[in-house]
Amino acid sequence: MYCTKKITDDLTWVGGNDRRLAMFEGVYSVPDGVSYNSYLLTDDKTVLFDTVDRAVSTVFFENLAHTLDGRTLDYVIIQHMEPDHSATLSELILRYPDVKIIANAKTAVMMKQFFEFEVDSRTLLVKEGDTFETGHHTLTFVMAPMVHWPEVMVTYDMTDKILFSADAFGTFGALNGAIFADEVDFNRDYMDEARRYYCNIVGKYGTQVQALLKKASSLEINMICPLHGFVWRSHIGDYIDKYVKWSTYTPEETGVMIAYASVYGNTENTAEIIASRLRDKGIKTVMYDVSVTPASNIIAAAFQWSHLLFASTTYNAGIFVSMEELLRDLAAHNIQKRTVAFVENGSWAATSGKLMREIIASCKDMNILEETVSLKSSLKPSQDDQVNALVEALSNTIPQFKPAQAASAETEASVDPNALFKLSYGLFVLSAKDGEKDNGCIINTVTQLTDTPKRLTIAVNKQNLTHDMILKTGMFNVSVLTEDVPFKVFQHFGFQSGREADKFDGSIKAVRSRNGVVYLPDYTNAFISGKVIDALDYGTHTLFVAEITEACILSQEPSVTYAYYFEHIKPKPQPAEENKKGFVCKICGYVYEGETLPADFICPLCKHGAEDFEPL
Repeated sequence: MYCTKKITDDLTWVGGNDRRLAMFEGVYSVPDGVSYNSYLLTDDKTVLFDTVDRAVSTVFFENLAHTLDGRTLDYVIIQHMEPDHSATLSELILRYPDVKIIANAKTAVMMKQFFEFEVDSRTLLVKEGDTFETGHHTLTFVMAPMVHWPEVMVTYDMTDKILFSADAFGTFGALNGAIFADEVDFNRDYMDEARRYYCNIVGKYGTQVQALLKKASSLEINMICPLHGFVWRSHIGDYIDKYVKWSTYTPEETGVMIAYASVYGNTENTAEIIASRLRDKGIKTVMYDVSVTPASNIIAAAFQWSHLLFASTTYNAGIFVSMEELLRDLAAHNIQKRTVAFVENGSWAATSGKLMREIIASCKDMNILEETVSLKSSLKPSQDDQVNALVEALSNTIPQFKPAQAASAETEASVDPNALFKLSYGLFVLSAKDGEKDNGCIINTVTQLTDTPKRLTIAVNKQNLTHDMILKTGMFNVSVLTEDVPFKVFQHFGFQSGREADKFDGSIKAVRSRNGVVYLPDYTNAFISGKVIDALDYGTHTLFVAEITEACILSQEPSVTYAYYFEHIKPKPQPAEENKKGFVCKICGYVYEGETLPADFICPLCKHGAEDFEPL
């Protein structure tokens, strides 16, 4: 029987979940399964966004037929040709023989490689920036080569501002009944799998992901619909910030990831001692045994942490097997911008340290420490200085917080304005009404003054029109904003003046309370109405004291704080664009670095010539 999920009024998830798959792409373990997402838009024209893997084909076709509800399928958009998203395309055409395929030229070539049906006559080719009208919706297409196949494109619904992102912004893990990321504790239960998904599937192609993020930054995105994992409709900025960090190889955490290969426990013991001494210095550490932890988990951790320590016994005059595989896999995934140290062990000829160093030295922008611990079978007390030197070298490259010294009686006290940001503030929309004019602004200072009678205080900047309206009428409402409030609310109420703009023009929903003043019913967990009983002048601000005349709880969502706003809502500054000189292969994504590309250059990966390269 069908099992669908509504995304919007006319967009439905028609995909499926696979919990029996052991190894994704035959390489990556998926203990929590994986979802294969497909979406059906039922506008004047019916449009399917990608198909699914054969493993979930039965429920997919049941979902599709149920959602079509007797209508024909007009179009299918193929954004990515990898079989976990296209394997059921040929059966789709058998079931809906009149369906037209929307794809780019590279996708059309791949369809002919994978399938036997006639491609050209049923395919509408699109390119960067083309648009397609479905009735009430206008779709536009954005090419995203090597995120993570060369033919990949994403689709942007200009009407509902939805980005259909192909494999970008996906995650491992079945959906377990939910469809939106905000329905689960994503950071706790899924972020590690999202990181592992990105780093192992897409991690090699940071330059190409950056190109897609640059294109996406020009779009207003209300929702992201990926081909694996949850749909994003809130906290989108947080997830995009993760992609910015991962694609620029910027560590998320400051600390040391320790991966060790130990046959009889002596190398492990040394790694434990180093980790313990780093912790004594207040430095975070995580540890992995490469013999039992899948390489994909360790690769994800290497993307997460700023410093890496690899400890390996020597094996057959080389690096221990699983450690060598890990390091070569890590280098293949383009890891860079890390500080790295090594520990080697060898009962008669310790060569693993030199060989590990050679692999990591091939990666870009790696700070490889000279300090090394070299064991002969086991660590001895006489090597304590070596261990301490390595720990000290790592510590010296990790910035650590040092509290400021308080002023003494003999020195002049100073005021660090950043200290005030340590105070806890909320964020609120303060609204008022003067005649026929409604207005509102953002404030961060609302405090309950007394319980009996119920009174509160608000501090309002005198430059705000809302301030003047309250001073004149003595009435206001406070909307207590929640953590799911989008940045556009702060732009609307905080980045424009009510003297020039109508902030309650209908673009943001508002409801009127009993005092005649509007409040925000969305992104708000409570509103409070106040009647001013006193106003105190404090220079730039007025402190209004008010009786509470009405108060109502609207939701159980947590209130947003100033700190939460800066960490999760306000868009992060984008990293400075690197002035890279080079060329990227349009076929496979190989990047050639240099001012000019030789006319006779042949791509070392796909063997295509210079004509298939374009400037970065």
